[in-house]
Amino acid sequence: MIVLVLRLLLLAFICFLIYSGLKYYFNPKRKLKLAHEQKQFFLLDEKDVRKNFLITYKGVYFEGEKYVGTAPNTFEVISILIWTNSIHKLHELTREDLSYIEQQVKEKYPVAKIEWKSPIKEELIKKRDL
Repeated sequence: MIVLVLRLLLLAFICFLIYSGLKYYFNPKRKLKLAHEQKQFFLLDEKDVRKNFLITYKGVYFEGEKYVGTAPNTFEVISILIWTNSIHKLHELTREDLSYIEQQVKEKYPVAKIEWKSPIKEELIKKRDL
């Protein structure tokens, strides 16, 4: 009887380990962190419109806030505000990099107007004037 209980406990423990490993492997925040370390592009966005989305590109984290409004016949995201807290890493990005980020966000939200918050907006103006 005790052997049967121990076997069931061992089986339950093994199932728990497999479940925990799979949950960790498919965690989107882990993928975001991995993309950040490898300086790749990754957009972490949940379907819930009320939550902000996170972007990493070339080692810089960005955060975007979605605003919902009325588009013809539906409620859609019509405005997006993007900013970063990694101000010291902005000099590594070019105007083309920021355009690439805008393009990727536009693919997900085609109706939305994208605005950049300071200091990115000033960097765009400075790089445009050069």
